Amino acid sequence: MSRILIVEDEAIIRSALRRLLERHAHQVSEAGSVVEALELAPQGFDLVISDLRLPEEPGTDLIRHADPVPVLIMTSYASMRSAVEALKLGAVDYVAKPFDHDELLETVARILHQQADRHIAPPDVTGASGSAQPMIGNCAAMQVVYTRIRKTAPADVTVLIQGESGTGKELVARAIHQQSKRARAPLICVNCAAIPETLIESELFGHEKGAFTGASAARTGLVEAAGSGTLFLDEIGELPLDAQARLLRVLQEGEIRRVGSVETRHVDVRLIAATHRDLRALSKTGEFRLDLYYRLNVMEIDLPPLRERNDDILEIADVLLGKACHRHDHPGLRLSQAARRTIRDYPWPGNVRELENALERGVILAEGHLIHPDDLGLVPPTRPLSKPPAGGPDLMESAEPAGEDEEDLSLEDYFQHFVLEHQDQMSETELAQKLGISRKCLWERRQRLGIPRKKTSRRTTG
Repeated sequence: MSRILIVEDEAIIRSALRRLLERHAHQVSEAGSVVEALELAPQGFDLVISDLRLPEEPGTDLIRHADPVPVLIMTSYASMRSAVEALKLGAVDYVAKPFDHDELLETVARILHQQADRHIAPPDVTGASGSAQPMIGNCAAMQVVYTRIRKTAPADVTVLIQGESGTGKELVARAIHQQSKRARAPLICVNCAAIPETLIESELFGHEKGAFTGASAARTGLVEAAGSGTLFLDEIGELPLDAQARLLRVLQEGEIRRVGSVETRHVDVRLIAATHRDLRALSKTGEFRLDLYYRLNVMEIDLPPLRERNDDILEIADVLLGKACHRHDHPGLRLSQAARRTIRDYPWPGNVRELENALERGVILAEGHLIHPDDLGLVPPTRPLSKPPAGGPDLMESAEPAGEDEEDLSLEDYFQHFVLEHQDQMSETELAQKLGISRKCLWERRQRLGIPRKKTSRRTTG
């Protein structure tokens, strides 16, 4: 049972708030001023809820007196200026009076949940700036990930991180490096899919002067540049076979040979690889070396997709929202109840990256101090719509995934599959109707996914 201190000089509001919180299993104490609150030792509570305007001293004075206990500010002066000032002084959040009961309870629950999470220490990761940032989330699947990181980091073995795009594979790699014996050495991150196939061997292993056209000077590769540190190869499933053979030698012998050189060089580097693809399946088709797969898969860490982290989604959203507000100099923005429900129920095919983009849109488009579902710009999952016109093709069944091979398609994959399959028989309006989206949204998604519209042939008359 959480202990909450209410500091409010209006007795009617104070008692109503007390009854509301007690009905939801909270233990509540009351005070009518900052002086009375200090007599109750606010540091002994789990949360302080205080009015901004109090007799003699403002409620924000409790922020420093209650530290480290969070202080939630209430104000009937619901101007952004007073709310922003309270947040700048260290208030955990604010609510405007008269407040919605459900929204207040949700805010209280979120703050108390965040406080409880501070007693569970997930691994820290070091960002590009060098400052430590905690990984977010404490669902059962993430606890397994944290345990793997903690046990694997000091062992200095090769690690394979598997997970869908946008789940945070680089964050896991940074956490492993930060907790390893190589933490003081460089961490070099490489996206194998972002380097042209003709250049990737040169980028990874270096080259000698004159090794190929344009090689006007010798160059050290990224494997060698990592020194005694860690090399993180993201999307390793995209690595060409020739580069795979060179990488296998690094893992087996600790040696590299620059492109165009006969001299071998010793390297002492730890390799962490990541992929969203099934490397074992790729090895059966000859696209990935099976011996390299076994060398990489000394320790495997599987990252859960966001849709399987129901307990974490809103917590992650709150953290990302705070960062987006800071980037756009728009403090004090919050998610409405409806927006929180939308975020909780959405399947997130793009995972945390998609969530971050949606919140960025919300901060930019929001009017007032609340972000609503429309501001997030999320396209709802495809759903069956009205019966097709008489005499027309019955697409109600074809609008559903056709077989077992398509059951695991993401929303983006399904959109692309549906449009390409039916655009020869349907107009843009009909496609949009069947997908449950507007024509504008259909056009925007075509642009984003690179799906061209079918060109209609024009007959010319002589």
